[in-house]
Amino acid sequence: MKLNIQNETSRLRAVILGTAESNGPTPKVEDCYDPKSRQHVLAGTYPKEVDMIKEMEAVAKVLERYDVTVYRPKVLKDYNQIFARDISFVIEDKIVVANILPDRKREVEATEYVWEHVEKKNRIILPDECHVEGGDVMPWNDYIFIGTYSGEDYPDYITARTNVDAVIAIQELFPHKIVKSFELRKSNTDPKDNALHLDCCFQPVGKDKAIIHKNGFLVESEYEWLVNFFGKKNVFEITKDEMYDMNSNIFSISEDVIISEKNFTRLNTWLRDNGFTVEEVPYAEIAKQEGLLRCSTMPLIRD
Repeated sequence: MKLNIQNETSRLRAVILGTAESNGPTPKVEDCYDPKSRQHVLAGTYPKEVDMIKEMEAVAKVLERYDVTVYRPKVLKDYNQIFARDISFVIEDKIVVANILPDRKREVEATEYVWEHVEKKNRIILPDECHVEGGDVMPWNDYIFIGTYSGEDYPDYITARTNVDAVIAIQELFPHKIVKSFELRKSNTDPKDNALHLDCCFQPVGKDKAIIHKNGFLVESEYEWLVNFFGKKNVFEITKDEMYDMNSNIFSISEDVIISEKNFTRLNTWLRDNGFTVEEVPYAEIAKQEGLLRCSTMPLIRD
């Protein structure tokens, strides 16, 4: 398999889409990986497997309608395998297998059947000290944008998923790219004050536009750099509630076709006003786990 990912929006040809099958029972509060899941466990509103399967199948149907080859993880019994983006990511012709939370190692094995067809020299496993998840890594042509957290209290945050060691390692892997890192706001308890990954508060769309939430960034000048990079008129600013609902976590099939959650009324209107075709799907149940469409898809090949 010849991988090719240069950016977030070129025409998609092949993708790994997670699965909600055999997702397992509702986790205990102490076993939750993020504050939003924890909130829904406590409230008794954690999503049901049957509802999440329906939501993911709706996405699969859209992808297949656009002639995208869709791979799914091998189903592991009673195991959450929804967020395929966490466990690996592709930049150019290389697949990087993420160093994720130890409890999630089996997720990597479930997609091994796909990336074992990639030439061995293009399969990258980073050193153990490099912590990274795909939701924090965004190739954007000459740039690689990476969300990180470098505070001394990094080990205290289960929501801090990508460290500075990983940023350095990715720069060394792709020396011809400009790696730009962004410090993200973290909270173990308040999902409205937590940017779990970069794609929870920012995402490019089309050729020159972006969705962004200012409070997701710890350093205001880094947020301002992104706004200036894309141009204020090309940026759609989302509110704290819209970030909580995961408005920046949509998914591009091409520069003009986007899969979005059907309840994102303000965003979807803006996208259509800017010439995008918006394929609306129900994904509000999956959003309860602090991830949405970008989190559950891992692109392999774009034109």
